Amino acid sequence: MTSPTFTTLPEQHPLAAAAVRLTEVSKSYRQGRSVLQALDGISLTAGAGEFVCIVGASGCGKSTLLSLVAGLDQASSGEVFSGKRRPALMFQEPALFPWLTAARNVELPLRARGVPKRQRRERVAELLHTVRLGEFADVRPHQLSGGMRQRVALARALAQDADVLLMDEPFGALDAITRDHLHTELERVVAECGLTVLFVTHNVSEAVRLGDRVVLLSSRPGRVIAEVPVPVERPRRSNTTDVAALAAVITEKLQVAEAGNGQH
Repeated sequence: MTSPTFTTLPEQHPLAAAAVRLTEVSKSYRQGRSVLQALDGISLTAGAGEFVCIVGASGCGKSTLLSLVAGLDQASSGEVFSGKRRPALMFQEPALFPWLTAARNVELPLRARGVPKRQRRERVAELLHTVRLGEFADVRPHQLSGGMRQRVALARALAQDADVLLMDEPFGALDAITRDHLHTELERVVAECGLTVLFVTHNVSEAVRLGDRVVLLSSRPGRVIAEVPVPVERPRRSNTTDVAALAAVITEKLQVAEAGNGQH
């Protein structure tokens, strides 16, 4: 496989119509008399229907970036654009209410929006079917495996009527076999629902396995140091030669960037 070109999507690219766009976005936090800068001049576009993976060292601002897109925080400077898109945020932990069944957990966003009971019931059944948990509607979280709990969390995110899915290391705590299975399930759901995805991960192989494009962030303050298109045809597997080769290229790029930061 030839080495990838580190570039952004050209304007004429079919995915170039922006679902999410960050323009020169910076974010700082005040800690007593000092200021901690999490992000510095981030410019990033996710095209409609594009699956963008974001990788970088711990503390580089990946989660902060998702919080800004989700509207949970505000940028110190720059612009965060998502038009009329509806983002939903998924975390590493499913954060389900243990006293509620799978169906009741998925129902929560619908109840919050005032959706009538009959419509809620129909929509919940549809969403649980989408994540292949239809027969577990009346089961509580402690009776489900880790992977199944994350699928409930995914259904709950989709219940927000989201068209932009923000995923903060959602599979990081799962074993390799479960994670690989959920990769396949996520790809299927994203394709069926026409979602745009921003997916944060420390796992470079996971990023190449899932992404249309991989965005590399530097150590704090986070800056975009490269964007790598993934030319590997789908369906993909993490252990294939093409995925492993591109993951190695990206890992080397990150290591070179980290070494450069260490010199200053």
